[in-house]
Amino acid sequence: MKTNRIKILAVLIIVMLTVLACGFNFSTAKITDAKMTANPESDQATSTFSQDQTFYCIVTLQNAPEDTKIKAVWTAVNVEGEQPNLLIDQAEITAGNESIFTFNLQNNGLWPKGNYKVDLYLNDNLDRTLEFEVQ
Repeated sequence: MKTNRIKILAVLIIVMLTVLACGFNFSTAKITDAKMTANPESDQATSTFSQDQTFYCIVTLQNAPEDTKIKAVWTAVNVEGEQPNLLIDQAEITAGNESIFTFNLQNNGLWPKGNYKVDLYLNDNLDRTLEFEVQ
């Protein structure tokens, strides 16, 4: 009986040392809302854009320490005249005291018609994907 307790204690100590050695980092930050919109001043979410519009992605964070990173990766999934899953752009913001962040993507010309997406990463981990369309 005493031998089993010693084994369990030894396993717990090894697990704790492994976690500490790996530089375990726990964050309370979470994305509570994310939406696409054609107007950053509006609360109106959309998944359809015209070819001349700027894409806005509004992200709401909760419990985010100042070193929280949010990254948006914009991709043309299936659009006219381009290869599938073409990376368009990416942007990263480090959170401060703010809780709402706006990413945007604009084009000097017209956006090709088709399907797009923005992948949202929280501290380098994919949190969610927002899909949208240009008509």
